[in-house]
Amino acid sequence: MLWIIIGIITSYLVGSIPTAYIFGRLLKGIDIREHGSGNVGATNALRVLGKKTGITVLLLDIFKGFFTVVFIGNFVLLNTRIIPDDSLRVLLGIACICGHNWTVFLNFRGGKGIASTFGALIGLGLTISSLKLVLGLLILTWLLVFLILGIVSIASIITAIALPVFVFLFSPRPVLIFTSLLLCAFVIIRHKSNIKRFLKGEEKRLSWRKKP
Repeated sequence: MLWIIIGIITSYLVGSIPTAYIFGRLLKGIDIREHGSGNVGATNALRVLGKKTGITVLLLDIFKGFFTVVFIGNFVLLNTRIIPDDSLRVLLGIACICGHNWTVFLNFRGGKGIASTFGALIGLGLTISSLKLVLGLLILTWLLVFLILGIVSIASIITAIALPVFVFLFSPRPVLIFTSLLLCAFVIIRHKSNIKRFLKGEEKRLSWRKKP
């Protein structure tokens, strides 16, 4: 049990690493929470810090979720087997996502969890074969909505809503259904302001044009 607790705490701390905030400080000497949408995530990093930095932040945030599920998961499993492997990896992934959303390093004001959730799902897909199809469908859903609307937040919300539907259809295990509903709720809660702006027609489209 001790190793499971250590794994959960470590996963939370890994998720808590505020990559967008760190890059903002290092590259421009700014607090990214005071610019753009104020969010500590890849989309705001792309808008405020530029395309290359935004993509770097995105990849690092994805890696956080992947790292906790796969590498921390493997390490903990070497030391304990008191719960099923998949359930342990799910717990570690959720801990990482919570860290990203509510980071201890920034007074519990973090990102919105999309990249870290994607990374965790990639990690889970390596151990749960049926999740590979779910992951592929989620990617297609996100791309389709984004290509139609050009709005990252709405593409993420709709994809999050699709997650429990796809899990129920293609990987209907109780632990995965519960996890998918929880992750969907996380995304909707973290995007409440985006939903309000979208309904008012004020949510911004993502522009790839370089700022002067």
